[in-house]
Amino acid sequence: MKLRKVLTGLLVVAMGAAMLTGCGAKEKVAASGAGGEDGVFTIAYAPNESTDQSTDARNGLAEDLKELLGCEVEEIQASDYNAIIEALRTGKADMAYMGANAIALGAERANIDPIVMKAEDGDPEKAVYRSLLITNAANDDISTIEDIKGHTVAFVDPESTSGNLVPTSEIIKAFPEEELDMDKLHTNDVFFAAASYSGSHQAGIQAVVRKDVDVVPVSNQILASEIASGNVNEADIKVIHESGTIPAEAMVVAEHIDDATRQQLIDFLVAYDDQAYFTEVIKKDNARFIPCSIEDYAAVIELNKILNEE
Repeated sequence: MKLRKVLTGLLVVAMGAAMLTGCGAKEKVAASGAGGEDGVFTIAYAPNESTDQSTDARNGLAEDLKELLGCEVEEIQASDYNAIIEALRTGKADMAYMGANAIALGAERANIDPIVMKAEDGDPEKAVYRSLLITNAANDDISTIEDIKGHTVAFVDPESTSGNLVPTSEIIKAFPEEELDMDKLHTNDVFFAAASYSGSHQAGIQAVVRKDVDVVPVSNQILASEIASGNVNEADIKVIHESGTIPAEAMVVAEHIDDATRQQLIDFLVAYDDQAYFTEVIKKDNARFIPCSIEDYAAVIELNKILNEE
């Protein structure tokens, strides 16, 4: 009952000198002025956002931010969300783009602070997306979520929201008689014949296209972006389930970022309108950033606690 209540709540969640401080924000260089000892402000991206296609767009934002902060801006391409959280915790990264579940975990482990979130048309009511379960269009054995038992699945990342947390909860809801939990759904030969992680939404989509795996969860916006870019043929994919709305991904800053720099970053990102960045990196060409806070992710934080306590 508690899980159902939180899931229901989740469906409606939509909802000068100062310039130099940002580059010296890392704990190890905090007292060293612009850029500190290494002179670098570091942004971390997960595999979903750090594709080869988005390199120029990410570099464009870094160059624009360099002008604002007055120091070098670099990016690191992390292997997964756990690596990003650790980089933020240890001062190896200053800012990162991540999904709702990673934000929930990052707030607990590293006291990160979400500052702006993605919103279609810059509308707070549209600061949401959905998790899809997909299979190969030629797979006649699977047409709905009720057909997935006994097949193979590749979740995205343990800390992914639309690629793990939400689809896990959706499957648990769809099979109440199975008394499922997080461990059962991620153990081979229990509910699924085999359960694995793809590492990115894009890799999961391609695994379904190649028929390497029967079912994968994916962000609806990343799937749409992959189709629009020609990386996948829409005719090869069959959507078998769609979740309710999920609060959108956000830019977060590490605990060591001071208030003045934090506000500079918010103002910069809210005004940022480079079309290539939103199309190639954020995967939503008509999106913009709007201010947000950790309260926007309260339902996801609670859902994560419930699923991981079971």
